[in-house]
Amino acid sequence: MSHFDVFNGDADGLCALHQLRLAAPRESTLVTGVKRDVELLGRVAGQPGDSVTVLDISLDRNRASLLRLLSRGVGIEYFDHHFPGAIPQHPALRAHIDTAPDVCTSVLVDRHLQGLHRPWAVVAAFGDNLGGTARSLALACGLRAGAIARLRELGEAINYNAYGATEADLLMPPLALYRALHRWADPFDFIDGDPAVALLTQARGKDLALARQQAPAFELPAGRIYVLPDAAWSHRVHGVFANELATAFPQRAHAVLCGWRGAHYLASVRAPVSQPQGADRLCRFFPGGGGRAGAAGIDDLPAGRLAEFVAAFGQAFSARSSGGIDHGSDSGS
Repeated sequence: MSHFDVFNGDADGLCALHQLRLAAPRESTLVTGVKRDVELLGRVAGQPGDSVTVLDISLDRNRASLLRLLSRGVGIEYFDHHFPGAIPQHPALRAHIDTAPDVCTSVLVDRHLQGLHRPWAVVAAFGDNLGGTARSLALACGLRAGAIARLRELGEAINYNAYGATEADLLMPPLALYRALHRWADPFDFIDGDPAVALLTQARGKDLALARQQAPAFELPAGRIYVLPDAAWSHRVHGVFANELATAFPQRAHAVLCGWRGAHYLASVRAPVSQPQGADRLCRFFPGGGGRAGAAGIDDLPAGRLAEFVAAFGQAFSARSSGGIDHGSDSGS
């Protein structure tokens, strides 16, 4: 019998699995990919008696594969915070799913483990742009401001590495990054002892500097939409740039698109931090769209539907708009 660990390649997915395997080490086949590659259960063949742990990928986007594996007699434990649709009722499925806007998958794992490796949940929450949640967990650990800032930088760096159209865009394949961090039980030791952290932090800073030079393509009462060029740096940074904008202007909605495959866009959408609702509903109207209420994305937005997206964005967030255009710096600095 075999076990499979299937997890998103972002900070939340990596830190969720890391917590679980620190608490309960086991031999497993690891299945992951770039952040946008969420239909990962399709890569698991599964035989009767096998088991799978799924972390931070949408049940709704993996429904057919989930049902296939359950019908084969595969036991599945599922941790996630994205829109799930109807959760199947099956004796072989243990689902830990919470779509509240202030939780991420690593927080669900932290609850499951009763805080056993909580600093990694702090890292993940910062990576998922859940600053309030991250700080609450950090204070529960007795961490001071300087230590909290270091965990924030780590979470943002790990999350930055997950964005990209393909792994060729990334600084490190997510599987390699997971194996690097999994050697460290303490995130502060990882920061101090592994060169991957400095590599990602420095590259993130350079890519964000390029993004901050871009003017918004669309100014709406509800928020701003940026359209970045088709380039490896923009593929890497569009999600973390969207997080930065959301944090800097919490009353506004934001979308950051980047060109991909000529006539398509990748998109990251952020609802206003002050009212984190509606991003997932907006994105599910478009091909490859999904996510959670406060932060969602579209994997394959045809360029011909850009005007439709702009109109839908304005409609989705108009009732939440602060009512005026803020002409301050998008860098938040």
